[in-house]
Amino acid sequence: MGLLYAIGFIAALALALIMTPLVKTFAFKIGAIDKPNHRKVHTRIMPRLGGLAIYAAFVGAFFAVSPFIPEGLLRPRDVNMINALLVGGTIIIILGALDDRFELSAKVKLLGQIAAACVVVFGFDVHIDLVNVPFGETMQPIAEWIGIPLTIIWIVGVTNAINLIDGLDGLAAGVSGISIATIAVMASLMGFQPVILLSTLLLGGIIGFLVFNFHPAKIFMGDSGSLFLGFSLATLSMLGFKQVTIVSFVTPLLIIGVPLSDTFFAIVRRWVNKKPIFAPDKGHLHHRLQDLGFSHRRTVLIIWGVSAVFGVLAIVQSAVVQSSAANWITFGVICMTIFFLQIGAELIGIVDKSHRPLITLLSRIRLRLLKTGEATRGK
Repeated sequence: MGLLYAIGFIAALALALIMTPLVKTFAFKIGAIDKPNHRKVHTRIMPRLGGLAIYAAFVGAFFAVSPFIPEGLLRPRDVNMINALLVGGTIIIILGALDDRFELSAKVKLLGQIAAACVVVFGFDVHIDLVNVPFGETMQPIAEWIGIPLTIIWIVGVTNAINLIDGLDGLAAGVSGISIATIAVMASLMGFQPVILLSTLLLGGIIGFLVFNFHPAKIFMGDSGSLFLGFSLATLSMLGFKQVTIVSFVTPLLIIGVPLSDTFFAIVRRWVNKKPIFAPDKGHLHHRLQDLGFSHRRTVLIIWGVSAVFGVLAIVQSAVVQSSAANWITFGVICMTIFFLQIGAELIGIVDKSHRPLITLLSRIRLRLLKTGEATRGK
């Protein structure tokens, strides 16, 4: 199977390298372009629709290698999973391509995302159905009326999270690529070959596209790319790890920790400033890093690095999830992650530049300890 993965990766990479310039020409021809404005960092008209190249590379490579998949390797459930990703992903790519050309309303895009998620859930009967109560020992089934809405919310939420961070050249594609690579590594550790294959193909398409998308970009992925990658990440992360334990549900959260945390802080920021939750602004992580003086390219590389750290945490979490101490390790990872996320958010001012409650609290504790130490020495 290793050779099949390698061939699939190379095929997807080659297809992306071939398709991206063609898609660029097509985008200009039909008017799928992105014009500069006060919220955007680019200063010239750019072609969108780059997601079509990633999608074409992924699907083309899959159909190229599928005849060589050993007979009996894929169970009926695996085939169902692959079909859910392909059909749902096709709906998403059409939705994103239409938005790249005609700029659909937020309501229409949300309805399209829900429709794609419903295809996965109801069309192919793929949804979260097992949980493990934290610090419990056995898997417990959950009712469909809980699992189905949870699955739809997960798919739609992650799809939009990737869309929100697509603000700099190569940012969303790089973060998605790191997340997909993380999924591939964990699937390898678990021996889940269908997810390894799909992740490898998708990674090849992303890297091929990044050749044209890294700063200075020649083409943007557009909503077609960010929505497709978000949908693929949501589906693969859920399908690959939903039946390990619910503490493993922390794993997909870690895999896409950067876009999810950026989305969370964006919601909090807009709520604090009494603005509509879906109102665009320039307070995202990449905006704040640039405001601190980092260059376009360095900002992207920093966020890639943070995403890689989340990926390593996810792999560690996956590696220990079967051990008796898994729940406690997970609890520790969650606490540390939340702590450092909050510290980082306050330092760069992603919510409010002047309000730093945790840093203020830590400073007061430090001063109190210093005063106590001085008083003790004085005695």
